[in-house]
Amino acid sequence: MPSPHGIYAAIDLGTNNCRLLIARPTARSFRVVDAFSRIVRLGEGLGASGRLCDGAMERALGALEICATKMDLRGVTRARMVATEACRSAVNGEDFCSQVEARTGLTLEVVDRRTEAGLAATGCAPLVDPSCEGAVLFDIGGGSTEVVWLGRRSAGDDGPPRARIRSWVSLPVGVVSLSERHGGVKVSPDVFHTMVDEVCAMLDGVRQSWGVRAPARLHLLGTSGTVTTVAGIHLGLDRYDRARVDGAWLGASHIEQVVERLMTMSFEERVANPCIGAQRADLVLAGCAIMEAVRRIFPADRLRVADRGLREGMLVQMMRADGVWRNGRSADGFHANAPNGSRPA
Repeated sequence: MPSPHGIYAAIDLGTNNCRLLIARPTARSFRVVDAFSRIVRLGEGLGASGRLCDGAMERALGALEICATKMDLRGVTRARMVATEACRSAVNGEDFCSQVEARTGLTLEVVDRRTEAGLAATGCAPLVDPSCEGAVLFDIGGGSTEVVWLGRRSAGDDGPPRARIRSWVSLPVGVVSLSERHGGVKVSPDVFHTMVDEVCAMLDGVRQSWGVRAPARLHLLGTSGTVTTVAGIHLGLDRYDRARVDGAWLGASHIEQVVERLMTMSFEERVANPCIGAQRADLVLAGCAIMEAVRRIFPADRLRVADRGLREGMLVQMMRADGVWRNGRSADGFHANAPNGSRPA
């Protein structure tokens, strides 16, 4: 078994981003020793062609080369590297993974939607308010969006709180795919509301089928560039500050004010905003439309912001499996109802 004092790494290659986190275990959690994130837009044009294009693959390969170098320099002893929707759905996804291994030495694991939802839940579990009955977590990606009903967080060892997944659903829509269908540079109110309605239709009946009552004792928990951007704008940050954003609470009125402000901004104003920037300016309103759809289906007074997700989930699962925080009897995961989760057509 690897030493509990080893160095762990997690890579999340999504439809829009390539992210790396390298960490060392601590008494109750872990300490990040290095990180890397780059927008690569691996899923660019995928919706129309069904294939990963050469330019997108080259961008992702360049980012993964940097990840491999960082892992070597930090002496990583245990790692997990996952790819999500773009590689799942592309006809040449498997060929791309072979290219990655040949060029970087990294072996990508193309995970299914259930695994993706579970990793996001594990990574975000510490942010579930223990005074509530649970939370509805949503993870807005580039090509898919996972929505997870979490019960009360639970313990079991000295590590981070465990996720208790009651039900989940994966939507075949993300910021890249939605913005490519509807446009992201100029977004009129009509186009925005059309996007919201499209995502709401995908969530139609989910709350009822899960048996979630009026969510007075639940809160929303959002993890994505969209949610952290909204938080940064609400906080009036001159530059993005993870320490202020991760774990922040937003009221419904705060979210509505920021979305209304974004709707009045020109594309150039979005580019100039320090919490958005050129690489997200054409995606942020598509992300807000997905967030608004989730808020419409699961109305709640409070939303907690998570600048964490799959990478943290992978690190926690690896460390827990290695007995870093004493040998837990079971992994973070799914409640008995959770296998009912599905991806809508």
